Amino acid sequence: MPISTTEETSISSSIGPVFSAVLRHPSLWPTAIGAAFRLSPKGWWMHAPFLPIPDRAYLEFRIETQYGSNAEPVASDVVSYLRWCRDEARRSAHSI
Repeated sequence: MPISTTEETSISSSIGPVFSAVLRHPSLWPTAIGAAFRLSPKGWWMHAPFLPIPDRAYLEFRIETQYGSNAEPVASDVVSYLRWCRDEARRSAHSI
């Protein structure tokens, strides 16, 4: 199902606050970059804008399952998620 203009605006308007929140936590930068690459479609480098940006449909699905319809991601939730990812990766590395 295609994403509506309203939903696209919602995703676009939430990117700035999320990006700013992550910028304030340099220890999460490697985790955020890794997450961006993991969530990006295969072959992202072959299509404009040539950045590892997750698919809009996937982002909309994840936002709706987290917050419900017509909602925007909360920047602090993204920071918490990245901390969890980082901590789980560290835990996994130490358990081997």
